[in-house]
Amino acid sequence: MSTRLNPYIGFRDNARQALEFYRSVFGGELQLSTFADFGASDDPSEAGKIMHGQLETENDLVLMAADTPNEMEYMPGGNVSISLSGEDEDELRGYWERLSDGGAVTVPMEKAPWGDSFGMCVDQFGVTWMVNITGPQQQ
Repeated sequence: MSTRLNPYIGFRDNARQALEFYRSVFGGELQLSTFADFGASDDPSEAGKIMHGQLETENDLVLMAADTPNEMEYMPGGNVSISLSGEDEDELRGYWERLSDGGAVTVPMEKAPWGDSFGMCVDQFGVTWMVNITGPQQQ
């Protein structure tokens, strides 16, 4: 897989409904993971909320989304992040280093609960970036 540039939309408690709507518009395969699936929140009210959702269509459209955790500010209109993902670790780490330089790292680049390396930063222009490097495939 080559490197992909994907829009990532944040919602407040309705990411599942939004992604199901987008699937009705674009078609495709929808994958949803909750905060409970990864043990990613101590707040019981977030257990069924979407930690990561991804819609992929047959013509290579990719849309990602998640519910914004309760502890994070939610600003409609300011709820889009740019996600880079792929397998080329050197390329993606290079992007990560350059994007985070002069900005702020919000999630350090490290191994994530789903097995990949993941980090989030806000670049020097206020744009939020997520970088996901595909980890070794599970047997």
